Amino acid sequence: MEFGRVLLIATRRRWSIVGIILTSIFVAVLWGANIGTLYPLVEVVFKGDSLPAYVDKKIESTDAEIAKYAQDIHRLNIEVAAALPDNAHRLRLTVQSTEAAQKAAVKSADTLRWVQPYIHRFCPDGVYETLLFIVALLIGGTAIKLVALTANLLLVQYVTEKTAVDLRALFFRKALHLDLDCFGDNGSAALTSRLTNDVAQVVGGISVLLGRLVREPLKMAVCVAGSMYYCWRLFLLIMVIMPIVAITTHILSRSIRRLSRKVMEEMSQLYGLLNDAFAGIRVVKAFNTQGFERARFNRGSQAYYKKSMKLALYNTLARGTSELVGITVVGLAILAGGYLVVNEKTDLFGLPMTNRPLSVNEVLMFFAFLIGASDPARKLADVWSSLQRGIAASSRVFEIIDQEPRVREPEQPLTTSRPHSRIRFEKVSFQYPSGPQVLREIDLTIRHGETLALVGPNGCGKSTLISLLCRFDEPQSGSIYLDDVPIDQMGTRDLRKRIALVTQRTTLFDDTIAGNIRYGSPGADDHAVVRAAKMAFADDFIRRKMPNGYQTLLGSAGMRLSGGQMQRIALARAFLRNPDILILDEATSQIDLESEHLIHEALGKFLVDRTGIMITHRASSIALADRILVIENGQVADSGRHSELIGRNSFYQSLCGDMKMTA
Repeated sequence: MEFGRVLLIATRRRWSIVGIILTSIFVAVLWGANIGTLYPLVEVVFKGDSLPAYVDKKIESTDAEIAKYAQDIHRLNIEVAAALPDNAHRLRLTVQSTEAAQKAAVKSADTLRWVQPYIHRFCPDGVYETLLFIVALLIGGTAIKLVALTANLLLVQYVTEKTAVDLRALFFRKALHLDLDCFGDNGSAALTSRLTNDVAQVVGGISVLLGRLVREPLKMAVCVAGSMYYCWRLFLLIMVIMPIVAITTHILSRSIRRLSRKVMEEMSQLYGLLNDAFAGIRVVKAFNTQGFERARFNRGSQAYYKKSMKLALYNTLARGTSELVGITVVGLAILAGGYLVVNEKTDLFGLPMTNRPLSVNEVLMFFAFLIGASDPARKLADVWSSLQRGIAASSRVFEIIDQEPRVREPEQPLTTSRPHSRIRFEKVSFQYPSGPQVLREIDLTIRHGETLALVGPNGCGKSTLISLLCRFDEPQSGSIYLDDVPIDQMGTRDLRKRIALVTQRTTLFDDTIAGNIRYGSPGADDHAVVRAAKMAFADDFIRRKMPNGYQTLLGSAGMRLSGGQMQRIALARAFLRNPDILILDEATSQIDLESEHLIHEALGKFLVDRTGIMITHRASSIALADRILVIENGQVADSGRHSELIGRNSFYQSLCGDMKMTA
């Protein structure tokens, strides 16, 4: 089970787990000991005795009780010998019952004699002094229990937080290796929701499991042991209600787990709504759709609210059931115990409960321990609900962690010389999951040092071709080679070190301008960063228009910059990488006309002795290409220079006509 795997992560802190268990035991023992102080108060102090005097009297009365049992046994044995067979059987049962009572009395006397010297040595002789002594023990025990509880809570928090760190790191590491289409299917908002909200629910489950779910049952066990010490048969009798509780808890647990998953899914939807609205805030404002976005968010919030309220109802039912069970158990105990004491009986419904009639004080202690057990039982109801939410969340988290990407690292990666001599696509076909076929048996060779322009209608497979070369995905058939080495046999790090990619949708990070240019080349010094910026004609606006120059923080998604400025920083990042293969996916589409010829001049210099692949619809960019590849319907429709294609390819002719119009 996925939650068990989270527990394995938690148990890496072995000594902390040991500390949690030991402190939980300590807290539980002191919880029962504090309840146990009620007995000497009622039985000793409130009857005007000190502990030493009480023990002496108790030994004397127990010895007299043992002697009386011996006389009764002797008398009964004589009666058995003289009785008729039917009556003899009844008398033998009475003898056995009396012998059991005698053994219990002997054991009690032996225990009292063992503690007698310690009681006389350490306990005061006066009655009020005994009261002070017991109260001091109660306060001292509570203080020690609180120290142990504090240590327990800190250890639980330490293990929980470390588990959260490890789980988030594992999730994030796996998410970074997911296939690109996973980010389209799940959406970054859904992944963010699982990384934040769901992981928080998982570690919340771990917290209650290692904390209350260890501590509270131990407290219950101590109280149960205390009540069973006074009358174990009576305790077992009143536990007949437990099977009903177990069935009810099982039903509620399944409902809570199922509904918790739905609540988390609704939270993921809310993350998605927020992400869409904030990421597209310019469009929202430009089209005056704030009201529409508010309405959409309110609908999502209402859906989350309804499921949350339903979950709260189930949690309340679980807690209410636990509390009702607790009071029912105590009520049954009061009825049964009261019957035994009032009528001085030793059996209920013909079932033997005790060897001798219970005293009022013994029944009182029996009730006290049962009440002491009911408090941990009530807390366990909340624990159980949190645990079910954690179990539901763990399945959502491990759905991502266990997802196998289509792109896998080879066990024994191959490599080739750098720079390569050629790139070769051989019978490459590709189809997205649950989508149409995008590429159909593409055959293509790109020489090192050649600049290739890819043109074609939208959706024809140009960007997919680039994605396969970068190994963002794997073709269903065919292979891609660097020289004679299939790229699926190369390590992805080795392959991608040779490639720099600049896309139409520029991605910048919440860092300085220098940090964004240096992204992917962390070892580059400041001089190299400035040189790359100058090559991309970004140095001028960085120095003149940015308040802190290269150290200006861009903010989330580079909101401080215009589209053209963002694109030039992305080009500088690619130049700094010094790649063998430069890929431009509509990379100059947002550059203003004034600097476009300068950018092309920089590209012309940079692409010398490098492989360049461009997806473009701009005539000025196509002019940089040594060869133009026309792709239609996932196939290579034509290939050649501009002068060749303009005379024979109708699509290229129409494309050039559009470019002239837009120019």
